[in-house]
Amino acid sequence: MGLFITFEGIEGSGKSTQMEMLAEYLKEKSVAVVAVREPGGTALGERVRAILLERPEEPTEAVAISALSELFLYEACRAQLVEDVIAPALKRGATVLCDRFTDSTLAYQGYGRSLDLGAVTAINTRATGGLAPDATILIDLDPREGLRRATARMSVVTGAKEDRFEAEAIEFHNRVREGFHSIAAFEPARVHLVDGTGEIDSVHRSICDIIDHLMTKT
Repeated sequence: MGLFITFEGIEGSGKSTQMEMLAEYLKEKSVAVVAVREPGGTALGERVRAILLERPEEPTEAVAISALSELFLYEACRAQLVEDVIAPALKRGATVLCDRFTDSTLAYQGYGRSLDLGAVTAINTRATGGLAPDATILIDLDPREGLRRATARMSVVTGAKEDRFEAEAIEFHNRVREGFHSIAAFEPARVHLVDGTGEIDSVHRSICDIIDHLMTKT
């Protein structure tokens, strides 16, 4: 079985960039890598991603999504991704990198939306068939700085716009961060907390050190 590594963090934490950099680093070491994202990674996932994240140009086009509906949409995408992509890749020995996984659901829908944590955990387990990451890179950053970075990114990317979660109040993002911290405290052997305030290359080196150490043990 291959290694399953997930990347987590608040909006603007830089996790997607860091995952891409790690993928290139591993490929240079001749490691077979499969990189996926949530929601997404499958035809179904990409369609649902548009519903979950995109904000319509006009208020009249908005789709109201309750907290519970949001949870099940994410879990549907996850179940499809695990079955179609992640599990087969791990079975053939590839290292799978995933941009968000079950920890995000617990942090965003559990802590952020105040859904029952036990219920969210149980549904996560059902959707994944019990699959858990070998390691999770949690890039930590103050929510205000994360949102500032996200806004700055939108200003330089043509057509980019604020998504549904970036538009949430700062209190929501604070709860999400607290949720991630709680998860890291509960599973310190799996969740590696990485300071996201440093330069991109410095953060990358820290992550590479973690993964190199993990790979020497397997």
